[in-house]
Parts: sequence; C-alpha cells; structure tokens
Amino acid sequence: MKKGCSFGTHRVIEPTGALPQNAEKIDNSTTIWPNEILIEVDTLNIDSASFSQMRAACKDDGQKIAEMIRSIVTTRGKLQNPVTGSGGMLLGRVLEIGEELRGRDLLPGDKIATLVSLSLTPLKIDEILSIKLDSDQVDIRGKAVLFESGIYCKLPADIPEKVALAVLDVAGAPAQVKRLVKPGMTVTIIGGGGKSGILCCQQARKSAGDSGRVIAIENSESSAERLRLLKLADKVLIADATDPIAVYSLVRDTTSGKMSDVVINNVNVPNTEMASVLATKDRGTVYFFSMATSFTKAALGAEGVGKDIDMMIGNGYAKGHAELALEIIRENREIRELFEKIYV
Repeated sequence: MKKGCSFGTHRVIEPTGALPQNAEKIDNSTTIWPNEILIEVDTLNIDSASFSQMRAACKDDGQKIAEMIRSIVTTRGKLQNPVTGSGGMLLGRVLEIGEELRGRDLLPGDKIATLVSLSLTPLKIDEILSIKLDSDQVDIRGKAVLFESGIYCKLPADIPEKVALAVLDVAGAPAQVKRLVKPGMTVTIIGGGGKSGILCCQQARKSAGDSGRVIAIENSESSAERLRLLKLADKVLIADATDPIAVYSLVRDTTSGKMSDVVINNVNVPNTEMASVLATKDRGTVYFFSMATSFTKAALGAEGVGKDIDMMIGNGYAKGHAELALEIIRENREIRELFEKIYV
C-alpha cells in the first residue's frame, strides 16, 4: 500500500483539501496505512469545554451524552464537538504499527496516551462502557488511528493510568506557563481550580518565585477553598469570569492597580475573554488555554478597551510538555492525592 500523508490528509472525506482537524468527515476504517498506528482504545478524556457543553445540552444524563458521542463519531469519523470544535485525547494499547513506523520506541502492547486531539483522530466506537461526569472521562471499547505526525506518551509506571491521562490532556498549559512567567511577575490564573488551572498555579509559583505573586480566580467557594487548602496561590478570589468588570475590579484592588503581567485563562465556558484582557497590564500577556475562547471577541474586545497586550491562543503541544506536567504530579503530593481522588 502507498504511504499516506504524514498529516493524515489521505483520510479526509470532505471537504477536499482539508486537514483532518478541520475536516467535516474523515475515514475511520481500522485498516491502517504503512505510516499509521492502530490503537485499541480504553478511555476517552474529553476536553473540558466540550464535555461541559455536552453535560449542559444533555442535562447531565449519561445515556444522552453517550448517544451524542456515538452520533458525532458516526457522522464525522472522529470525536469533534460540533459546538466547541474541540475533542480531547485517549488512552489505549498499541495493536498494530505500520511498516514505515516500525523501529521507533514503540511496540504492540504498549500502553500510550495520544497527545493529539480527538478532533482529528480517526475513531471507531464499538461500545460505550461508562460516562464519568465528574472527570470528563468516558470508558469505551473501540479503535483509533494515530498518524505519522501524531505524538504520544508511554504511560508512566509510577502514576495511575487515568491520573496520567487527565494530566497529559492539559500538559500544554503548565508548559506555556513555564515559558511565559519570569521571577517577580504577578500571574493571574482564571479557572485556577480545574485540572489545568491547578497545574498552572503550581508551575506559576515555581516560575514567579518568592518575589512573584500568583492570583487564582474561581467561581465558587468550594473550588476556592480547595485552592486555599492546596496553598497554590497567594490570593484566591471568587468571581464569575463572564463578568469582566467584576474580575477587573478584584484584580485591580488586589494588585493596587498594577494588574497582572501574565493571565492564564483555563475556563471551560464561553465569554471569558474580556475578563482576561482587563486583568492584564499594558504590554502584558494573556494565554487563552480554554477551548471556549473566541478569537474575535478577544481581539476586537482588547482593541475596544484600548489594551496593548499580547494574546496567545493555547497550543496543546509544547516540547517536553508531557514530562513537565507529570513531574508536577510527582513533586506535589497534595495535587497527586487530589487527582487520584477524582480520576482513579
């Protein structure tokens, strides 16, 4: 068989010329090309914005969520939420390696987590076994295909599989925090109590150092109290991130009007762009890790309020991101215990 495109365009059904992520439909057949890897899937970790939308649309009915997932995969050949456009990632076991990819550090039987989005991954679901509403994870029987350009991580032996899956799903966020935050900076993490937010808070504390400051914003007292107990932030604020003036006022008062050098947005609902923009000082940086972010709202909104700031769209991949995120779990016992409570 002829070698397929390393980016997977040979599996695009429609529209012609699209890459798999922005394609409307892709081929999810399980006969692999010479430069593909076939995976037996155990668990889907659906990205937070997508799963939040599914839960809301299905009113937390697990059976209806399962039906929605089946419908999306049947229609599109991949798990790409048509509302958010996002997917997630998966955990599974390598079944077959195409002849062009043999000789890598991967063998049939290896347990791996894919580090590319389900929104571009050919997926076939045979059965949905369980929907875990509190962890965004879905256990299934099925198969998936990883393209030649697809990245993955072998599951570590010292961390429970589903904890590792949850951490790796958001590994890009703390990696970007490490790049952006320098000693002495003031950093605000919006949505600091979720899994990506917690990892970002820990990394921000390390990167900002004793001379820096970490501010975390959550929308509920319970999430705020969890952050306080973890001692990951110098200040934990309670605010609705869809209310930009409320967030702006709290951050202004907390920073004596100086605002934040770096703002990290981890919120899984729409309309939080302007809270992030207003919390940032002029020539500061906003990193939108949230898949609910609207580029239009962020860009035009910043212009509209006269904010001269740099805005970054979250890239789930950064070199070394998997190792960095897993190391956070290893070095902070309290975070690890919390993740084990949620995901194991």
